[in-house]
Amino acid sequence: MDMAAVDQVRLNFNPQGLFVINAAIGLMMFGVALDLKFEDFKRVVVSPKAPAIGLAAQFILLPAFTYLLTLLIRPHPSMALGMILVAACPGGNLSNIMTYLARGNCAVSISMTAVSSAMAILMTPFNLALWGRLNPATAAILREVSLSPVDVFVTIFVILGLPLAAGLFASRIFPGLADRVRKPFKIFSLGFFILIVCGALAANWQHFLHYVGLVILAVFVHNLLALNIGYWAARAARLDERDSRAVSIEVGIQNSALGLVLVFNFFNGLGGMAILVAWWGIWHIISGLTAAWLFSRRGLPGGEDTIDTCRAH
Repeated sequence: MDMAAVDQVRLNFNPQGLFVINAAIGLMMFGVALDLKFEDFKRVVVSPKAPAIGLAAQFILLPAFTYLLTLLIRPHPSMALGMILVAACPGGNLSNIMTYLARGNCAVSISMTAVSSAMAILMTPFNLALWGRLNPATAAILREVSLSPVDVFVTIFVILGLPLAAGLFASRIFPGLADRVRKPFKIFSLGFFILIVCGALAANWQHFLHYVGLVILAVFVHNLLALNIGYWAARAARLDERDSRAVSIEVGIQNSALGLVLVFNFFNGLGGMAILVAWWGIWHIISGLTAAWLFSRRGLPGGEDTIDTCRAH
């Protein structure tokens, strides 16, 4: 198969469809924020070690190792840039429940979700521009599209920052209402997002079947690398098992939906990028649930074998 042909593929997304995806991500972020409290940010200051190690793995180690992986396996340039883009995104919205299933530390997971979503407003455009320009193959694509980190910042701020702030303040100002609507709103927003993804997949099913084989191995290796970076960085920093599981899942579950929006907003839906990021979004759910199952079957050290639940799950 001609690898260059994949970049000529244009997935079926019109401006209205892209707006709906943006809205779906914003709704999911608002639902996540309803489950957060300002204390989740304070926890990073009071007990900073585990969240700090996790955030370093998320925004420093994963992008750096992804850059090295693209040099090692040499995927098609647009796919390599898709890998760098995924690595630059914050943790995904499903990481908290997966951490709970893995018997990890949900407090660490929630804190990382809160802080990484806020940090992504700056760190995602920074990492995309930095590592994308260091790889000569992907740098050529960035030059062609004249990527502006400021424009990426504004897009991420609107999609993640505003819903995060709105959800936090709604939870703070109307705590009773937030408690009542938190669970049904999260179910609605997740269901709405899944419906959008299924619709997009159905509209592009032939493209997906024809080209997904080109990205399966790269995504598998990349995601496995992310999960291991999180876990072993935490263990190297002497975090306990439950903290290490939380960090592993936070780093391995990326907000690929945000990545897909950025592909269409700034790269005109470039085929190789779009297909890789879309498959990442499907695969990390499978791998995350598998990792959670494997973790749950492993015992915890005696002092750690206590019950810890995520709020509202």
